[in-house]
Amino acid sequence: MDATLEWLKQISEAPGVSGYEQTVKQLLIDKLAAITEISNDKLGSVIFKKTGNDTEPKIMLASHMDEIGFMVKNITKEGFLKFTTLGGWWEHVMLGQRVMVHTRYGEVSGVIGSKPPHVLTPEERKKVVQKRDMFIDVGAKDDTEAKEVFGIRPGDVVVPVSSFTPLKNERYLLSKAWDNRIGCAIMADVLAKLQFESHPNTVYGVGTVQEEVGLRGAQTSAAVIDPHVAFVVDTCVAGDTPGITEDQATSKLGQGVAIGIYDASMIPHLKLRDYVIELAEQHHIPYQFAFSEGGGTDAGRIHVHGRGVPTLVISIPTRYIHSHNSIIHRDDYEAAVRLLLAVIKDLSAAKYQSLL
Repeated sequence: MDATLEWLKQISEAPGVSGYEQTVKQLLIDKLAAITEISNDKLGSVIFKKTGNDTEPKIMLASHMDEIGFMVKNITKEGFLKFTTLGGWWEHVMLGQRVMVHTRYGEVSGVIGSKPPHVLTPEERKKVVQKRDMFIDVGAKDDTEAKEVFGIRPGDVVVPVSSFTPLKNERYLLSKAWDNRIGCAIMADVLAKLQFESHPNTVYGVGTVQEEVGLRGAQTSAAVIDPHVAFVVDTCVAGDTPGITEDQATSKLGQGVAIGIYDASMIPHLKLRDYVIELAEQHHIPYQFAFSEGGGTDAGRIHVHGRGVPTLVISIPTRYIHSHNSIIHRDDYEAAVRLLLAVIKDLSAAKYQSLL
């Protein structure tokens, strides 16, 4: 496994559900501390500053650190955990999946369970099991063991378990939390490569918190930076699996970085969008388009900061998003890094003014 895959393995497997991003934050700090100035907002987002030949324009590269997960609500007298979701979960993909409960005593393995089909009526078998009817089984004999021996208590976070795995075609990468650890990896890689490049601006790479529960870190970190322009690096639904039509999702794995043209939280800045497309074509960087009629990104908060921030979403097509296991393509990841570097090396104060 080469250095890039080792890095992607490390950051995707790290636990970091909404409000519990510290492990991911530390990985980014370890990677970038020697080459950037580091600051934070008061919510937990981490900000890496890389000054180029000029102080302005200030470019914000935002990638959220949190993944979807769960939190313990209460413990039944039999020792099972009832939970609430952190972020958007779809019941179909939850049952039978392994999880890790993070307690004051350490990690506790478990599995999401419900009544088996053998005891359901024919009518019940046709229905999707609701989250409220699920529970987490940690192998406790009762609530006393779960609380006093295992150290579990309400408020403990629960993280999906899935190991990083290159598939038989090793350009396809399977893991949990690509949404949005791949964005964090791209942001970090761009900053690392900038130490060897000249750029006429100042770049702020941001690992935001709590995107999956309301784009919260995007708002607070934008207030710290007050950027002139912003790029949000995230994932998008891949439209190359059975059952998805072209009008639902058009981006495909391995076909290039996806440039956002619309989502439910933002219409992109049109001149900025066209400028990035032009650069992609000029540098022969493969790209495609992405849209989302049912979701948004950190861009939804950043683009309305202050008097407004020209903002664009750069995405990596991802299969099986918001589940325990998802798949990306390494070529798309590499195209995103190339595109952002090309933009940063070109985006001077004069170019920024021409976009307004």
